[in-house]
Amino acid sequence: MTDVVLYSYWRSSAAYRVRAALNIKRIDYRIEPVHLVRGGGEHRQPDYLALNPQGLVPLLQDGDRRVSQSLAIIEYLEETRAEPALLPTDASGRARVRSLAQVIACDIHPLQNLRVLKYLSEEIGVTDDQRATWHLHWIRVGFEALEARLADDPRTGAFCHGDTPGLADVLLIPQIYNAERFGLDMSPYPTLGRINAACLAMDAFRHAAPEAQPDAA
Repeated sequence: MTDVVLYSYWRSSAAYRVRAALNIKRIDYRIEPVHLVRGGGEHRQPDYLALNPQGLVPLLQDGDRRVSQSLAIIEYLEETRAEPALLPTDASGRARVRSLAQVIACDIHPLQNLRVLKYLSEEIGVTDDQRATWHLHWIRVGFEALEARLADDPRTGAFCHGDTPGLADVLLIPQIYNAERFGLDMSPYPTLGRINAACLAMDAFRHAAPEAQPDAA
């Protein structure tokens, strides 16, 4: 049995990122499902909190090492399993890819997180329509910036940076999945749509998709 275990929830976009990275790097791993809704959330149970006190997914167990937070996990995989690489070899390219990834990880995703949306509904009392407006507004803001940066940069290839998928792509595809799930019109973002199609043609991304997971509802 593999020593690499990913604590994951099928619809978590952060876990989706890590699954895609693991698949691109052809790392053998096992999924340990952590349901974020059932029974009040398995991530809140003492057994899981003992592994990850923050109570979030994903969590990577690599032998006796545990790494939380999706970007930290992906960087850890990059440093411990160098090939295939998810980052360019040059400093400028690495900075560009990290910057693109952080638009999603820092500026879009945190405002779409399940616990944020639940707080809006349960504590502030926003309606479902207001919550949907919030959700889509912040995706549009981020996607407009990403589309402009990718469309106008000659370093953009079949994927976000060149012609092989990397860190920015494994962040982008789960965010597009979420956007489409909530009904966002993707037509204003043709470059994002083209990259999404290129990624989803690959087994690494198809096998990482939410519906392909063992805990998919």
